[in-house]
Amino acid sequence: MAEQNGNLQKEINNIVWRACDTFRGTIDPSQYKDYILVMLFVKYLSDLHRDRYDALKEQFGDDEAMIQRRLQRERFVVPEGCSYYDLYEKRNKDDVGEQINKALEALEDANKKKLAGVFRNIDFNNQHSLGETKDRNRRLKNLLEDFHDERLDLRPSRIGSADIIGNCYLFLISHFASDAGKKGGEFYTPDEIAELLARLVKPESGDRICDPTCGSGGLLVKAAEQVEDGDFAVFGQEINGGTRALAKMNMFLHGIDNATVEWGDTLNNPKLIENDALQKFNVVVANPPFSLDKWGADDAQNDQYARYHRGIPPKSKADWAFITHMVETAVNDGGRVGVVVPHGVLFRGSSEGKIREAMIKENLLDAVVGLPEKLFFGTGIPAAILIFKTGRERKDVLFIDASREFESGTKQNRLSEANMGKILQTYEKYETTEKYSYVAPFEEIKENDFNLNIPRYVDTFEPEPEVDLAAVTQEIEETEAALVEVQSRIKGYLAELGIDGTGGGDNE
Repeated sequence: MAEQNGNLQKEINNIVWRACDTFRGTIDPSQYKDYILVMLFVKYLSDLHRDRYDALKEQFGDDEAMIQRRLQRERFVVPEGCSYYDLYEKRNKDDVGEQINKALEALEDANKKKLAGVFRNIDFNNQHSLGETKDRNRRLKNLLEDFHDERLDLRPSRIGSADIIGNCYLFLISHFASDAGKKGGEFYTPDEIAELLARLVKPESGDRICDPTCGSGGLLVKAAEQVEDGDFAVFGQEINGGTRALAKMNMFLHGIDNATVEWGDTLNNPKLIENDALQKFNVVVANPPFSLDKWGADDAQNDQYARYHRGIPPKSKADWAFITHMVETAVNDGGRVGVVVPHGVLFRGSSEGKIREAMIKENLLDAVVGLPEKLFFGTGIPAAILIFKTGRERKDVLFIDASREFESGTKQNRLSEANMGKILQTYEKYETTEKYSYVAPFEEIKENDFNLNIPRYVDTFEPEPEVDLAAVTQEIEETEAALVEVQSRIKGYLAELGIDGTGGGDNE
């Protein structure tokens, strides 16, 4: 069964990926991803609806009124004329883009609690993105026909596990991020980084999980998957409306229907509010934009939620602003925060140094994990993961230098399961390992002026091997003797040929 599902997964992934040929070379991947992913989602809703209709038809026969009433209670409602199959029938119309827009709007309206705002940021009739009418219609027709492949039948009764659709969605997002280059890092965290971060913070049954810069939602999905009994609540916020829509669809395709994903600027306009205060979460994870400039430092002094009581980060680098927000939204006892950061966060001074010092003195920092270079889209620099915990009992900090252990790739490096396993095991044991990890007492960190630069704590220096002078001398002598012998043979060969081997020529 696992092999069968694996083959089906690959088949579906490949079919949908080939649908991207409609746009390649004419539209940037960071844009055409929206059209592909929305169409996949609509196809999924349509096949889900078709499956339920067939089941109800078998149950109630020709009682169409009863069937329609029952369909109105389903997980998603698909109004008449709004399914993928309805759109496919309209693929040759001159206004096919407008027809798709109207169907998406009706789908939103029929599922307001779940799909509000999901499709409003995508325009299938956009001349700027899709070209003039003739070209636009041709591309949309091709797109609809690509998804009509009979092997792309996404009915649950056919494919079984709903994970196949969610996995396909993540597969597409990862490939779009790779093709989009620098822009890819704005909406996607590499799968193994998301997995590692989720396993480091260990979400548990009953936890509220949050990502305040959630992108397309991969970190939230990975964190939620750690809770085996499904008893969790998911929250996110994303500044880009189109990317927020991707996150919403991602949640649904992974069966997380109760996710709250807000649209807005987390630092300047946090939307996850409860009783006029920041909501609190058991687990907070994020891969915020590195060293974001112009993040709102001028207004931070008057922040109504008093997040910056440890100090205000510099105007040109928002890293500690995001970290501060995350720590402030963790529950007061037992909260876990995991955040991906550039290495400058570990050692830069001034206001950042003061914030770092304050958090260490408050005994919030639990671990610093150094990662290899070239793991992330959009930047080749190595990053680190910081783990914070509220209500810690121990006073030391674990440093892990995992920068040298990875699988090489052409565009990017990646962490293997063994690489991740070593990090997780070391964190679990919380122990010093030669040239890999070090448990630093508070006093040592204080002596280092609260500088967290990993080489200060984990010594990975490999000394040059000692040179055996006697052996080297003997090797040189043996080489010289061999050279004399070779030269002698060459002179002999030249003499046999009647050639003067002393260096003079016959033309003198």
